Amino acid sequence: MHATSDDTPKPAPRRALRAAAWIAVVVVIAAVVALVVDDFAGSRAEHRLAQAVQASPGVEFEPDVLMSGFPFLPHRSSGEFDSILISAEGIPIEGCSGSYPCRSTVDARLQDARIGNTGAVGPETVLQASSMRVETRIDSPTLGRLMNIVDLYINTPAPEDKAGGGGPGDGLLERTDGIMLSGTVPLPGSPATQNGYPPSAAAYTAPKVKVSVSARVFVVDGRVHVEATGFYDGPEEHYSADVPAEFRSAVLKAFSAVLPRMQMAWGATAIQALSRGSDLVAVGETGPVAVRPIDYAKPLPGRP
Repeated sequence: MHATSDDTPKPAPRRALRAAAWIAVVVVIAAVVALVVDDFAGSRAEHRLAQAVQASPGVEFEPDVLMSGFPFLPHRSSGEFDSILISAEGIPIEGCSGSYPCRSTVDARLQDARIGNTGAVGPETVLQASSMRVETRIDSPTLGRLMNIVDLYINTPAPEDKAGGGGPGDGLLERTDGIMLSGTVPLPGSPATQNGYPPSAAAYTAPKVKVSVSARVFVVDGRVHVEATGFYDGPEEHYSADVPAEFRSAVLKAFSAVLPRMQMAWGATAIQALSRGSDLVAVGETGPVAVRPIDYAKPLPGRP
C-alpha cells in the first residue's frame, strides 16, 4: 500500500509544542530567579537598616525591620517605601528595682518613608516620613514589677455586647477600660514583703488577697496611668475573694499606679494607652519626621 497524504507524519506541531513547553519552563525559572533575587535584595536592605538601628545606645538586640514595597528592586535606589516597620525588643525602661532593668518592645512605623539608597543606609542616615506611629509594649510580668505585684496578669476581655467576641477571628483584643488585672496584694497592715517573699509566695503568711479587678488606662503628660475601677465580676475566668468593706478601697489602690515615662522610638511622647491581649501598650503619633537610626533609643541613666 502506498501512504496517502493523510498518513504523512506532521512533526512541525510537535516541535512547536515542545518549544512552547521549553519557553514556559524558562519563563517560570526566570520568574523564580527574579523573585529570589528581589527577596534577597530586600532582606539585605532590611538587615542593613536593622544594624543601623542597633547602633543606637539603647538597642541591645538587632531589631526586626519590614520594608513595604514589592517588588523591592525598583525601590532600592530611590529608597521610597509605602511604610517601614521597626520593632526592637529588650529596650530598657525605668522604674524596676533589682539588678536587671525592666524591658519593653519599642515599635515604630514610618509612613511614606524616604531613606535614600538602601545600600548606603547607616546609623547617621536621615530617614524621612510623612507620619510616624510609635508603640511601646510591656508584658504582664513587667507591669507587675512596675506595680510591685509579682504575679500580676493582664487580660483583655471581649466586648460584652459582641456575640462570640474573643474568638480567633478577632485577633488580639484591645481596650482602654474594662481591662482585667489579676494578682496578689497585701491587705492593709501587712508588709509589702515578708522575709524577702512577696505576697504571691506561699512563704508569705501575713493577710493577703488574690483578686481580679477591672481597670482603665490613660495618659497624662506622656505618662501611663493605671486605675482600678472595681472588682471584676464578668464572664472571664477570674479570681474573687471576700474583701472586707473597709479594705476594698485599699486593695483597688494597690492595683492603681502612675507608671514611669516609657521610652518610645526617637523620643516620641505617648498620647494613648490600651491593653492588647496580655500586654500594656503606650501609643504615640506625630506628623512629618526626619530621624536617624542612631537616635532610636537611649540607655538608662547610669548604665552603659
